[in-house]
Amino acid sequence: MKVPQCETIGIQSEDVPTLQTALAQLDAPRVSRLFKAFADPTRLKVLYVLTLEHELCVCDVAAIIGHSNATASHHLRTLLEQGLVKYRKEGKVVYYSLDDEHVRQLVEIALAHSEEQKDV
Repeated sequence: MKVPQCETIGIQSEDVPTLQTALAQLDAPRVSRLFKAFADPTRLKVLYVLTLEHELCVCDVAAIIGHSNATASHHLRTLLEQGLVKYRKEGKVVYYSLDDEHVRQLVEIALAHSEEQKDV
């Protein structure tokens, strides 16, 4: 598919300097790492099930996504490092949940957008 491009060269918007200033304040590498965490299908499954259930132990996550406890733990650790999930320990059992409502919203928006793209 050919991407449409401008046929003339030159800045047309008075907003360019303001937008360049705003862009300089964006921590693009940090935000990019966040989206990379979402980009892995297994991690997305984990996040999705955590939108459906308030919290789940590692064993339950592993059973639901069809992977070993070690694999589930690996993905949960990545999500924890990105600030997408949090955990609490009760005896020998570790329970994970979404870190905050923003994570739930990101998952729900991504799913809604994906559904809309099916029709395109």
